[in-house]
Amino acid sequence: MSWYVLVLAGLFEIAWAVGLEYSDGLSKPIPTLGTVLALGISMALLAQAVKDLPVGTAYAVWTGIGAVGTASLGIVLFDEPASLTRIAFIGVVVVGIVGLNLTSAAG
Repeated sequence: MSWYVLVLAGLFEIAWAVGLEYSDGLSKPIPTLGTVLALGISMALLAQAVKDLPVGTAYAVWTGIGAVGTASLGIVLFDEPASLTRIAFIGVVVVGIVGLNLTSAAG
């Protein structure tokens, strides 16, 4: 169950990171509110997940989910570069997330 909570925390991390762009430097009230709420939920879920998961693994997976999701949505929503090299390195992060999950479950 902790892994599901951690993935959900990572999804909320993506939401607040993308929200930063929409809030225009936290200057727009509604997007800022959504960003702050997503941040709070993300942190609360991460805190719940580390009750059962090693903090190093949980934090690395949480930031990895956030990095992959935010970079991917940056390409889709904000016309950020989508070079083959960039996509390959996003894939490397995904491999790291899966590897941490597999080795944590085995340990």
